[in-house]
Amino acid sequence: MAVRTIALVCALSALLAGSAIAAERTGALAKPGGAADSLPIATDVRLGGDDKQTRFVVDLSQKIDLAAFTLADPYRVVIDLPQVAFKLSPKAGEQGRGLVKAFRYGLIMQGGSRIVLDTKGPVRIDKAFALAAADGQPARLVLDLVPTDRASFLRSIAQENRAPRAAPVKQSEAAPKPSDPRPLVVLDPGHGGIDNGTKAASGEMEKDLVLQFARTLREKLDRAGKYRVAMTRSDDTFIPLSERVRFARAQGAALFVSIHADAIPRSEGQAEGATVYTLSEHASDAEAARLAEAENRADAIAGVDLTAEPDDVANILVDLAQRETKSYSVQFARTLVGELKSKARLHKHPLKAAGFKVLTAPDVPSVLVELGYMSTKDDLKLLTSATWQGKTATAVAQAVDTFLTPRLAGGRSN
Repeated sequence: MAVRTIALVCALSALLAGSAIAAERTGALAKPGGAADSLPIATDVRLGGDDKQTRFVVDLSQKIDLAAFTLADPYRVVIDLPQVAFKLSPKAGEQGRGLVKAFRYGLIMQGGSRIVLDTKGPVRIDKAFALAAADGQPARLVLDLVPTDRASFLRSIAQENRAPRAAPVKQSEAAPKPSDPRPLVVLDPGHGGIDNGTKAASGEMEKDLVLQFARTLREKLDRAGKYRVAMTRSDDTFIPLSERVRFARAQGAALFVSIHADAIPRSEGQAEGATVYTLSEHASDAEAARLAEAENRADAIAGVDLTAEPDDVANILVDLAQRETKSYSVQFARTLVGELKSKARLHKHPLKAAGFKVLTAPDVPSVLVELGYMSTKDDLKLLTSATWQGKTATAVAQAVDTFLTPRLAGGRSN
């Protein structure tokens, strides 16, 4: 595909992303697609070939436009599409073939979907095209890959110069301060869209569980009436890590709570219980370091290139965080652990710190909550229980109230 065509598609993608961010900022973000029945549908996917040439094919209900490009470290091929309803096998993408190790797919922004193929090494896109339905065959997306050397691979990336990503939110674009003086609590359900997060052996996905929990928590905070509540995502949409931080800062949030669920490889044994994390340049233990590294890969998983992100967002370190903000974050984390003791199972070391990118706002107290381990049967049973989610959300809401009430009394809104 010509570079000019790719640039036009990416420009449209950025415009769509900016519209989605603005809509979310006002709480008006609709469900993906609106009229889901009108979306193109991906009905089947397959890989063929070998290490000399690999073909990737997706069957579709109608012909669509596409833009395909490569990314390095790790080696990936990204295919950007209009919004597609993926009706594929639950295990689609888990097994690779030829030059492709695995692939994933999902919503990357309102109006746009993405497929990301992890490759075994540097590859060149030999062909990338779509076919209309004909002769009883469905419409198809076809991608042909051939191996190349790293130098050629990197040269190709530099020449194309077209890394698509959600348009940054400039401070001038931030919504005006609301007339409502109540403190704002931003809830951040982790992952979303193309980024599934952790997946349980029985098929449950982290992105779905944490979104449901965030909705439950939002209802409880709304019902109390003391706080305004916003969510970084309210549906199955991918939001870059830096945009989650920018969203909280642009809104003048009084508190930022990122919600996740952990998992550990079977070879590393078993762990259970909830953990609350604050930001630190130095992880409190090896497990905290492992988790932070895994969570910080979210943007790479979705094929988002962070190299062009503003330094004050993508590379903020703990030494740039305001001392007061860090202190407040730790204070809230301790309060939250105290409330969770009576309502949820806690990890043996429930209060930890690590270098999570999503906690790097220098002016918003921020914590990351791992609700439990999806790799542990008993924890998963709780995580999927509406009763447990309700009780645990009540505990988190109480911690929010305990933390923010003194600020309300003191006339501070954030």
